[in-house]
Amino acid sequence: MMEMKVLGCALLFPLQILFCLLRAIVRFFTRQKRRDLGTDVVLITGGGRGIGRHLAKEFAKQGARKVILWGRTEKCLKETCEEISMTGTECHYFVCDVGNRDEVYQQAKVLREKVGDVTILVNNAAVVHGKSLMDSDDDALLKTQHINTLGQFWTTKAFLPRMLELCNGHVVCINSILSLSSIPGAIDYCTSKASSYAFMESLTLGLLDCPGVGCTTVLPFHTDTEMFQGMRVRFPKLFPPLNPEMVAERTVEAIKTNTAFVVLPWTMHFLVILKSLLPQSALEEIHKFSGSYTCMNTFKGRT
Repeated sequence: MMEMKVLGCALLFPLQILFCLLRAIVRFFTRQKRRDLGTDVVLITGGGRGIGRHLAKEFAKQGARKVILWGRTEKCLKETCEEISMTGTECHYFVCDVGNRDEVYQQAKVLREKVGDVTILVNNAAVVHGKSLMDSDDDALLKTQHINTLGQFWTTKAFLPRMLELCNGHVVCINSILSLSSIPGAIDYCTSKASSYAFMESLTLGLLDCPGVGCTTVLPFHTDTEMFQGMRVRFPKLFPPLNPEMVAERTVEAIKTNTAFVVLPWTMHFLVILKSLLPQSALEEIHKFSGSYTCMNTFKGRT
């Protein structure tokens, strides 16, 4: 009897996979039900500048009820908060280093008391030092891991439980295509983003049976912000940096449609496929030809 049940499951499995593929195709070509952001309280880490700032503006534009900004630089947070408030959207900011676990838990408590429950958490805060392993300071390496990776553990642990209680929430990670295809000269960043990707992949699967709570991971190519200022690829017209406004728009759209993973631009999917098929020697030639092998040599971005 048990053998028949196992055989039945094995025969049904290909049909289930086919159904999922067909459903994905239908979703791609049809307009899906979208999340109404009108009741959402959105928290954006690293919200004072860069992609975080554009995310705040996009959430306000799309009608989010409240936007909260976390970051380490009060000047940037205040400027962005004032800009959002001028649009008519309620906005608050708190100085918080997500790499500091105690600070995250303390500020999460203050936020809940002053603003209310967070229903959309956007883990955007990140740093990059842009050096090889042997040229990197130990404390700098630790800082990257604490902010880019562990920070997501602390923020998610702080806000996810209440989302699960309410059966209403969304956890978002602004990751990087470098989590899937690393480059030299940014070993701290690539390692942290690969860890962050694994974190979100596991979290996404773990929340499959949790109604009303979803996850979105965005993996953009090099984006035109001061964070990666000075980074140069060999063919900038063929591989131009992404516009941060576009990244913000696609991120909010993915949240509204409950899309789990977004690769920007879509052509980066080919890179992931090639990495799975080609030998290491061929991949090395691709890195050299595209200029990614030396793109961090001119890096002078912020940390």
